[in-house]
Amino acid sequence: MTLSPPQAARWEALLAGLARIVDIHPDALLASSMGIEDTLLIHAVAQLPRPLEVFMLDTGRLHAATLGMVDVIRDRYGIETRVMQPDPQAVQDHVAAHGEFAFYESVELRQACCGIRKVEPLRRALAGHTAWITGQRREQSLTRVELPDTQWDDTFGLQKFNPLAFWTTDEVWGVARALDVPYNPLHDRGYPSIGCEPCTRAVRPGEDARAGRWWWEQRDSRECGLHAGNLRTAGTPGVRPRTPLSTDFTETSTS
Repeated sequence: MTLSPPQAARWEALLAGLARIVDIHPDALLASSMGIEDTLLIHAVAQLPRPLEVFMLDTGRLHAATLGMVDVIRDRYGIETRVMQPDPQAVQDHVAAHGEFAFYESVELRQACCGIRKVEPLRRALAGHTAWITGQRREQSLTRVELPDTQWDDTFGLQKFNPLAFWTTDEVWGVARALDVPYNPLHDRGYPSIGCEPCTRAVRPGEDARAGRWWWEQRDSRECGLHAGNLRTAGTPGVRPRTPLSTDFTETSTS
């Protein structure tokens, strides 16, 4: 397959925007959960003349298919994904105090588990860096409908870029298939959004892309702390207006 003219415009804008990020923030990191958005971004950064570090959070509860994508990315692009893991003692203490599946019992216990297995390792990964890049999109869920493509992350104290924020699911998959981007096989099993195995299920027809994440909770609480700013309303700390230094990831602004 080849890119259609609209797809080519999207793709070229994405490459140009990522190149500008790397020019301004040469220490920027790309976070990957090994979903289709992230492997599309890995495919993009692999085209850049300047290398960009890719990392993922291995919570200890990921699907085998997700972990297997580390080898796929290495074999395809020669990119060694940095795998961040939680502090084993903190995990052991939490399980001993609350049980192995305490996250089903309350939002607070689920967030505590996410804090140990995801947020703390992310904080270590981002320490000393000035920017990070995510594969978040507005279309994914209720908590992301106002997601900007550029924002200040006051949770971790650095710039945050969401270059696919305004992309639709069809656009992501259309470009990915045209470019033969490798993807997590869980997508073919009904998982549009992929997290920890006990906290992720396949979605049902008509559900949003992240309906399978923490499905037992209310829709407006389904973030793990990695993107805490998504739970705040626009205009509060965590989201800053776009500035003239916009990376313009779309051929025309859709914000």
